[in-house]
Amino acid sequence: MRKKLLHTPEGVRDIYNEECEKKLLLQNRLYHLLHRYGYRPIQTPTFEFFDIFGKETGTTPSKDLYKFFDREGNTLVLRPDMTPSIARCAVKYFGEQDMPIRLSYMGNIFINNSSYQGRLKESTQLGAELLGEPSVGADAEMVALAVACLKEAGLKEFQIGIGHADFFGGLMEAAGLQEEQEDELRELISNKNFFGVEEFVGHLKLKEPLKRLFGMMGRPCSDPGELCEAKECAEEYPRIRRAIVRLEELYRLLEAYEVSRYVSFELGTISEHQYYTGILFAGYTFGTGEAIVKGGRYDKLLTYFGKESASIGFAIVVDQLMAALSRQGIDIALSHDALLFVYEETREQQLAVISCARRERAAGRTVELIAREASKTDEDYQAYAKQNHMAEVRFFR
Repeated sequence: MRKKLLHTPEGVRDIYNEECEKKLLLQNRLYHLLHRYGYRPIQTPTFEFFDIFGKETGTTPSKDLYKFFDREGNTLVLRPDMTPSIARCAVKYFGEQDMPIRLSYMGNIFINNSSYQGRLKESTQLGAELLGEPSVGADAEMVALAVACLKEAGLKEFQIGIGHADFFGGLMEAAGLQEEQEDELRELISNKNFFGVEEFVGHLKLKEPLKRLFGMMGRPCSDPGELCEAKECAEEYPRIRRAIVRLEELYRLLEAYEVSRYVSFELGTISEHQYYTGILFAGYTFGTGEAIVKGGRYDKLLTYFGKESASIGFAIVVDQLMAALSRQGIDIALSHDALLFVYEETREQQLAVISCARRERAAGRTVELIAREASKTDEDYQAYAKQNHMAEVRFFR
């Protein structure tokens, strides 16, 4: 029974020693970067009322939520997604503000994934939200900020795939698909099964330009000139055409930010969250099959909480980012200037070592104190210091 108590439930893990130090250091670096862009920190509760993440908000399906009850019988959930919580806070605390609001956050989310998916059920997200700004300039700022965060983390090779919710939505509207057909198509696209998409479309009676637009969903394009073809095919479909024009405008601004080399357009981009209304983007790199950053525009989500407000944001999946850095051999450098003071456990020695430690700590050094045990040698303490990457061992005799 005691051995069983040492294990964690499936889908969660302990993080300790250097890995934990590196994760905290990475989070702090990214948090300070967001602050330099004007994003102010906010913290939301780990659990909220069920309705915050209900079907109406277009967030996580109920079956994937961790649900429980409070003493009054209210249904509560561990947050599976930070954005609805931020939206709720924005309406509550900034409901009367008519200027853009920039918020940043860091916290854990909880999704009850199926065990066969092999995903963590608890993971850390760090991100930013820009509320009250509908312009394509806001879209560009968020994509550029996401790129800056990944570069700050140490990544050199990564790609941000950008799409638009109205491209997929416009296709569904133009093709006149039923809800069941749309769900089937979403499933195919989510699984990157574009041969299946082609077969699905082949059974539909569509005009040739619309067929060509469907065919573009599985074809990334790094050259914005390729969007011209899509725009020409979309002449009869205003919703789709507006989405493509928005992407063209976005690319011009990303060139000004000097981040266009990290960007490609993926018109088949969709999200498991249904609240997205504009651009969608996701970042990938070597060493992980999952997205390390996810974001997009959600202009209608705050309406659910009582405020009309255009909004856009992104979240970095810190655990996936850490895994990618490790597999690419990119180190998060820790400072190894800690001192180990080993002293004899006498009154005089205790007073002397405490006084010395206080001076070193006041000077900014890390100091660990250990009372010497008779059964241990100097070499034992040297080995301990080496194991914990300490810079020096001082013996007080």
